Amino acid sequence: MSPQQRQVLAIIGQGYVGLPLAMAAVDAGWIVVGVDNFAAKVDQINRGSSPVEDISDGRLQAALSKGSYRATTDFSLVEQASVITICVPTPLNDRREPDLTLLKSAAERIAPHVSNKTLVVSESTSYPGTLREVIVPVVNSLKPITTSEIFYASAPERVNPGDPIWNQKNTPRLVGGIDKESQVNALAFYDSICDRAVSVSTPEVAEAAKLLENTFRLVNIALVNEFAQLCAAGGINVQEVIDAASSKPYGYMPFRPGVGVGGHCIPVDPLYLTWWARQNRAKAAFVESADLINQEMPTYVAQRALSLVDSSVANPKVLILGVAYKPGVSDVRETPVSDLRKHLKKLGAVVAWHDPLVPIWEGSEPVDLGWECDVAILATKQPSIDIEQLISSGVQILDCTNSITGYTGVSSL
Repeated sequence: MSPQQRQVLAIIGQGYVGLPLAMAAVDAGWIVVGVDNFAAKVDQINRGSSPVEDISDGRLQAALSKGSYRATTDFSLVEQASVITICVPTPLNDRREPDLTLLKSAAERIAPHVSNKTLVVSESTSYPGTLREVIVPVVNSLKPITTSEIFYASAPERVNPGDPIWNQKNTPRLVGGIDKESQVNALAFYDSICDRAVSVSTPEVAEAAKLLENTFRLVNIALVNEFAQLCAAGGINVQEVIDAASSKPYGYMPFRPGVGVGGHCIPVDPLYLTWWARQNRAKAAFVESADLINQEMPTYVAQRALSLVDSSVANPKVLILGVAYKPGVSDVRETPVSDLRKHLKKLGAVVAWHDPLVPIWEGSEPVDLGWECDVAILATKQPSIDIEQLISSGVQILDCTNSITGYTGVSSL
């Protein structure tokens, strides 16, 4: 794309999805306006300090210095854009049902500033029908009188924080427009920033596919978490069983047990599916069972860890290693370690935690590896944790990550 042809992209939300998208678009020749509600985050970004691990400060600073990107809290700037992507969180509410507050707010705030023939894309994960039934009516009802035509599409994000291989450019993107012209425009946009855009017939197909992708992971994680408990009860090493099954060259995909599921997708997206099923007078019983198994896994891990402590110890001291939901990131969203700590405390344990990538967590600060404990739980294998130091101290360790083998005093799930 030559400088004379460069267009402006506005991205609503500058977090784990929006900022990597912004940098990918900058690399493809777009001028990008990143809009976010949080002034502190916007200030941090504009100073050249990236709030997400996947984008280095250097990459961000390069985009800022050449004038291809800026962050702002001013939604009126989306009027400059030919494409607007919505990349805001879609969490669960207190009833563990879809919470579209941020998504609806984003639609309401961009609507008065959408220019004619602008493409509006939802990248936020949600249930089938969200684009057509929620976003489109909101924007159409609040758009300027002079804006006679808007194109709409759904292209659910496929971001895997901390992944050194798959990124915005080389991960195929699903694209579903509400009509033919919307589809043409949306495919052209994603073809400009990524290697492959996959066309689907409707936004609902794209939305449902995203839910299927992460529900697949949820149910397989639940299966292996339950299987791990069965193997432990029968005195069998589940990791050896998984390795053995993995020798089959077809019809099997290995998953490993752990504390539970965490992050912005796997614990959340399948419950958008179960909610959507209920709205259609159906029931996703299998998915609901998988969700329950994973919710109960932290309790099982807590019990397993305390079983390694002498029963004469009334209030065992437990050190949790790694509180982020996955290795290599500081992201603690929906981390199952939160429930693990709660269950340990309910069982009378004194709990501390250590994670070199997380400076503060749920109002508490980490301890160093020298903290005296009766048992340690390796919940997330952060690459910067000096596990050898803990092993050499002789403390009992419950390894929930399948990363420590051949050491006395180390048990695995």
